[in-house]
Amino acid sequence: MAEKNQEYPFVNANGHRRSDEESAPTFQSDELKRKKRIKLAIYIVAFVIFQVIVITVFGLTVMKVKSPKLRLDNVQFQTLTTSSSTSPSFDMSFTAQVRVKNTNFGRYKFDGSTVTFTYDGVAVGEVIIPKGKAGLKSTKKINVSVNLSSSALQNTGNLGSELNGGVLTINSSARMTGKVELMMIMKKKKSADMNCTLTVDVAAKAVGTLQCK
Repeated sequence: MAEKNQEYPFVNANGHRRSDEESAPTFQSDELKRKKRIKLAIYIVAFVIFQVIVITVFGLTVMKVKSPKLRLDNVQFQTLTTSSSTSPSFDMSFTAQVRVKNTNFGRYKFDGSTVTFTYDGVAVGEVIIPKGKAGLKSTKKINVSVNLSSSALQNTGNLGSELNGGVLTINSSARMTGKVELMMIMKKKKSADMNCTLTVDVAAKAVGTLQCK
């Protein structure tokens, strides 16, 4: 009887049959790992970009320190005496508020300062502002009592003209120094300047206008 030719599958040295199907799971596993690595890299890049944006915004807003604003406000006259005769003069007293507006994300600690009131460039009175602090994003209101007199004026020609016109112009100026504290660790020196012009309605003994730059 003739022997029939038989085909036998290839067997590895370890006794297992080799098949293309055995390599498929390995390929899929490698592909899955590669996709996970790509996703991880994307997440890391996105996180870094987010951190850069946060730090930039933080630096441009919170960490940016601005000079506080110093203003005179809420003037209420108590007395006003004037004379427009051969020797023009005035004496007045009023209450007012000195406002320290702090727009920073940290409190502003300021030193004591002096507000000087002038007429025609000559000092006619002053008031002392004690040291203090304005909270973050807030306005510190300081109540003061002011007494002004024209006794220091040597040339009263302009004063006589103004009094005859029924208007008196007073200027106030000051320079306040201090430090803005950020996050309780950073301190930056900042100063605030006052430059206000007050016009007085002599007949009404009241404020005409009050403008601050």
